[in-house]
Amino acid sequence: MTRTTTRKFQNPVSFSQAVDLLKSGEVCAFPTETVYGLGADAFDAGAVLKIYQTKDRPSFNPLIVHCAHMNMAEKIVRFSPVARKLASFWPGALTLVLPRLQETRICDLVSAGLGTVGVRVPAHPLAQELIKAVGRPLAAPSANPSGRLSPTSVGQVRHAFNDRVAVLDGADCAAGLESTILGVEEERVVQLRSGAITRREIELLLDTEIEIAPANTAISAPGMMVSHYAPKAKIRLNATRAEAGEAFLGFGGAGGTAGPLTKNLSPGGDLAEAAHNLFGFLHDLDATGASRIAVAPIPAAGLGEAINDRLSRAAAPRKVETVPE
Repeated sequence: MTRTTTRKFQNPVSFSQAVDLLKSGEVCAFPTETVYGLGADAFDAGAVLKIYQTKDRPSFNPLIVHCAHMNMAEKIVRFSPVARKLASFWPGALTLVLPRLQETRICDLVSAGLGTVGVRVPAHPLAQELIKAVGRPLAAPSANPSGRLSPTSVGQVRHAFNDRVAVLDGADCAAGLESTILGVEEERVVQLRSGAITRREIELLLDTEIEIAPANTAISAPGMMVSHYAPKAKIRLNATRAEAGEAFLGFGGAGGTAGPLTKNLSPGGDLAEAAHNLFGFLHDLDATGASRIAVAPIPAAGLGEAINDRLSRAAAPRKVETVPE
């Protein structure tokens, strides 16, 4: 798919402009507590198609539907008792991939032809207000060209699309990492993507361990492609220092020498701070023009699981993805 939008916007747009655009079948970027999303009316197939076209997103990669509240989500998917218990994280950074209701008005493009739909209720008050004002759930992947770094600020969205996408300003995103995605089939829970809510938090709620989807699992939710979340620069992981010509993304004591080519995700080794800074700092280092970014080791515990997931996908060889068998 190729982008069809040639119009330029005077960004950021007002709240009323964002509502009008979404109601008229257009796309509009908006803030959530995780990252900025590129939204469209999830009932309107033409509007959802514009998301795929704008992002150059593969049509087999499904979208997340953002709801204002539980009642809206219940008109889209079927909740098992376990899924309903997991929804206690809402509003929040948890996406549940659940069986699609036969009578739902969600268009097929949203779920990429699957019998499931990923849904969540975002915690950002402006996102909730926007969905309520539109009066329909919003399909919204991250507001970036497909495969590239997720945006956590208005400026990053504007730069990514050269103001050819309308953006509603909700300040910088608090979490800085996308939502955790869980596939739920009756009592079975599988983590499809690690994210801003840790696996430990989920397991404490359920009082049991949950499965983790193997690397070769067929794509059933966003963020499962091998190469994803990538800057233009190549990524070198588990680096102790920068080599000649590299930018350096440090963590804790592995901070490197301060300068325009060096950022430290958290000098104090705080994983929540590191998660918040991850995409923003990668954007900054990518903008220096360095051909490669060396990244210090990140502990795998807690939010480190999601941080390492994003970094490993960013470092993966980039190739044209095909529909998995």
